[in-house]
Amino acid sequence: MLEEVRSTCAAVATQASRVRIETDALNDYGPALLAAPRVPDDDPGRMRLATVEDTVAFVVALDAINFGSGWFPVLHKRAGMSGYHTVASIFREHGAPTAAWLAEVTTGDCVALFDQDPNGEAVELMAHFAEAWNQLGRLLLDRYDGSAVALVEDASHSADRLVELLRAAPYFEDRRSYRGIDVAFYKRAQIVAADLDLALDGKGPGRFDDLDRLTIFADNLVPHVLRVDGVLVLDPALAAHIDDGRLLQEGSEEEVELRACAVHAVELLAAATGATPAALDNVLWNRGQGAAYKAIPRPRCRTVSY
Repeated sequence: MLEEVRSTCAAVATQASRVRIETDALNDYGPALLAAPRVPDDDPGRMRLATVEDTVAFVVALDAINFGSGWFPVLHKRAGMSGYHTVASIFREHGAPTAAWLAEVTTGDCVALFDQDPNGEAVELMAHFAEAWNQLGRLLLDRYDGSAVALVEDASHSADRLVELLRAAPYFEDRRSYRGIDVAFYKRAQIVAADLDLALDGKGPGRFDDLDRLTIFADNLVPHVLRVDGVLVLDPALAAHIDDGRLLQEGSEEEVELRACAVHAVELLAAATGATPAALDNVLWNRGQGAAYKAIPRPRCRTVSY
C-alpha cells in the first residue's frame, strides 16, 4: 500500500500542470528545515491515556475523524485553538470510546459533544464525524470483538498492513482519479501508526517495524507550508483561488496535484537528508502552526480525507 502511495504521487508530480516542485530549492531547504527551531508538538492525539487499551482506542477513533479542514473556518472553536486542536482536545476529555458507542453515535451526539450550533454550517462536518465513527465501530464489532487493540495487533507490527486493514472502514479509503491514474494517499490510515508509535513510545501495539516506509500524511497544511517556503510553485490562477479563500473541489486536478506534489517533494527531501518522510511531515506540520503560515490562506477542501 505505501509503495503505491509513493509511485502514484510521483506519477502525478511528473505531469502536474498547476503545481510544480522547485527542485533547485530542495538542496538548501532540507538542511535548513531540520536545523530550524522546532515548534512544540502539543498534539493531544499523540499523548498516552491511563492504559494501553484506552490509548489505542482513543488514537484510532480520533484519527477516524482527523479531517475537516474545509469546514474549520465555520467550526465553533475553543479560544486560541485551531480546528484540529479543538476537536482533539474535546475528544480527549471525553475519553476512550467503546466500539458500541462508536457504532451508534449520531450527528446530534457529535453536535453536542463538540459544542456546535445545531443550525450551523458545521453540522455537515458533524454528520461526517458520526458516519466515520459508525464505520469504525461496526468494523471493530464485526471483526475484532469490539477491541481496537485487536485491530492494531492484527497488523502484526506493520504500518503497511494496518493501512490495508483500516480500508475496511470506507472513510479511510483515500484515493483519487487523475488523468487515468488511480492515486493513493491514505493520509488518515497512515497517521494512525505514527500516532500510536508516539503515544506508546514504540512499544506493544505502538511498535511498527516499517515506520520508515510511511509517506507524509497528505493534507492541506503541508502543501501550504511548502508553498510559503518556495518549494511548491502554483499556477497563478490556482494561487489566486486559494488566496481568495475559495474552496477547492474534492478530486479536482488542482486538489490532487497539491497533495501528490507535496508527497513527492518530501520524498525527495527524505532522500537528500536521510530523515524519514513521517519525521519531515511532523516538522512541516508543526512549522505550519507558526504565525507566518497562519497569516496566509491555505488550500481548503471539504473532504473526509483530511
